[in-house]
Amino acid sequence: MSEWLVLTLAMAAACTVVLFIVVLRHRRTATDYDTSETPDVMEYMTMMIGVVYAIVLGLAIAGVWEARSAAQDHVRAEAQALHEVHERVRVYPAAERERIRDDVRAYVGHVVTKEWDVMTDSGEMTERGDELLTRLREDVTDYEPKSDFQAQAYQPLIDQVALADDARGARADSAGATMPGVVWFGLISGGLVTVGLIFALQIRRTARELILAGLFSALIAFLLFLIWDFDAPYSRGIAATAGPFEALFPGAGK
Repeated sequence: MSEWLVLTLAMAAACTVVLFIVVLRHRRTATDYDTSETPDVMEYMTMMIGVVYAIVLGLAIAGVWEARSAAQDHVRAEAQALHEVHERVRVYPAAERERIRDDVRAYVGHVVTKEWDVMTDSGEMTERGDELLTRLREDVTDYEPKSDFQAQAYQPLIDQVALADDARGARADSAGATMPGVVWFGLISGGLVTVGLIFALQIRRTARELILAGLFSALIAFLLFLIWDFDAPYSRGIAATAGPFEALFPGAGK
């Protein structure tokens, strides 16, 4: 099911439930019930709860967006480090140079064509990816420079492989969901409480009040969906992509 369809259904369901409760409550209210006044303390408490929940929603959205941006940065750092290895090894003899470049291309090709799908589906890395990166590290480390020029390139190459390994570890750490279950419980229960409090304000069945109630509930549903969509940086909606690998290594996904 499309995520946009899920969003549409969630917002429509929230509006429908709220409007149904408002209409049902209005029908069951006695004709002589006074809806013109609401206790001041009720208005104050409703306002404060709404403000607190808005702050919590804002912090949650900022947190998942920052996690998504960091996930894309990890991918970019890993791809850039591998690109540096691929280019800086040009000072090595032809046999060693091609072997290391083949290691880089094999690793990148595996990440783009195989590991990325596994990571988005299960939130885990592949053993084959670990093996390919280990082989690259060994080929870079085991080479003995034959000249001062090669010796000057040797340590930077090792550093770039270490950077790629570190970025891969960071990518693995950010592959899963960002928000823990207890936070989701607070967000959902807080949304229900916040939407439910509109009934404490003695809302009437006028077109203006019904529209505002529906829009308010739809907004809460949209914001919760937005947090859920950003919660898995690599697998939903506006997700981090393998674009940096494909940009620096054209044809890697073929």
